[in-house]
Amino acid sequence: MAHLAKIKELKEGQTISIQGWVHRLREMGKKSFLVVRNVNGIIQTIVNNENIRGKLDVEASIKVEGKVKADERAPGGFEIHASSIEVIGESKSDWPFHRYKSVEMEMDYRHLWLRSIKMQNILKVRHTLISSARSFFNKRNFFEVSPPIFVSSACESGSTLFEVPYFGNKAYLSQSGQLYLESFLPSLEKVWALTPSFRAEKSRTNRHVTEYWHLEPEVANADYKDNMNLQEDLIKFMIKKILEERQDVMSEFGDRSEIEMWIKEKWPRMKYEEVIETLKPKFPKLKWGDDLGTKEERYLVDEITKLPVFVTHYPREMKAFYMKVDESNPKVVLNNDLMMPHVGETVGASEREWKLDLLLENMKIHKLNPKDYAWYVDLRKYGSVPHSGFGLGIERVLMSILNLEHVRDTLPYPRFMNRTYP
Repeated sequence: MAHLAKIKELKEGQTISIQGWVHRLREMGKKSFLVVRNVNGIIQTIVNNENIRGKLDVEASIKVEGKVKADERAPGGFEIHASSIEVIGESKSDWPFHRYKSVEMEMDYRHLWLRSIKMQNILKVRHTLISSARSFFNKRNFFEVSPPIFVSSACESGSTLFEVPYFGNKAYLSQSGQLYLESFLPSLEKVWALTPSFRAEKSRTNRHVTEYWHLEPEVANADYKDNMNLQEDLIKFMIKKILEERQDVMSEFGDRSEIEMWIKEKWPRMKYEEVIETLKPKFPKLKWGDDLGTKEERYLVDEITKLPVFVTHYPREMKAFYMKVDESNPKVVLNNDLMMPHVGETVGASEREWKLDLLLENMKIHKLNPKDYAWYVDLRKYGSVPHSGFGLGIERVLMSILNLEHVRDTLPYPRFMNRTYP
């Protein structure tokens, strides 16, 4: 299949043959003016109607042959004067986005909305985000592994589990592969996985979906400080790759100087108690033991630090049973949430409790039955070592980097509590 050459590679007078789709169409007298779209972008095209073979309409797939002409008024500075256009696949005249466009319409016709330039650009950046992560971990000698999706117990809170029937028994869709990733450490030492995770939270916020993509590394012989360094290095690497490889689309998402600054600056680290005191003038009711909501997180990163910030040492009772207690202050755990501008929390991380007696103590405090986690407890019985890991939401990182208003724009088919179609 012939593809539209990158605009910067086009030359005046060049004869080209491309295939694509009719993005926009306007007829004037004996000529048609159309914008042709394919994976490499869009280009304006002019053709005499007598040189069109087939019924031309918006979203018809076509083959164009013609010459490149320079025109500063055209997108990219070039257009094609077509000698012929062949319609490969006709398009019905009732294209839904002819009439009007709304958020609900974008969702109802998601299978067609993916053709929009906005979604095309976002999906390109998403691809680079994921491929850069894989490159990063390969460079650091991590092994990519595959934890299960059907699980028998919760990783976080049981109230957010999707229960599914499983051959006469109960099973659940995984919230996180973390517990299983820990089991790989005595074999491979540094591992990571990218899997779908499922949360049955009845949330209607702009950053929650019921199905999202979870990037999770786990590292043997690493403490929570090593863990934060890894998070910062990874995300900075992702941003660099996006700026390098997606220059053609990044201009569509506004000024890039902000994320360029994120790469250059060292990200601050603040203890939870320090954050509470810092936010109190703005949120006077905030007190020790309160969870930080979206408003508090956004104010911290958007107005105070203006950089991604690690919030560490949360109260023990607020966090999961597997997080290691700070031995110098048993009221808190050795964890961090990474807050990123425009979104808030994007990464949850901790040093794991690797000692058997302390893990069992944590489980007792959280009212968990060790028998339900027997295999996980076994990991502490046979050669356990200090280790750390984190979970990064691909969609939230993408929201932050592109400064998107809603998580629905980061996924081809977002799933919410009231939507599983299409």
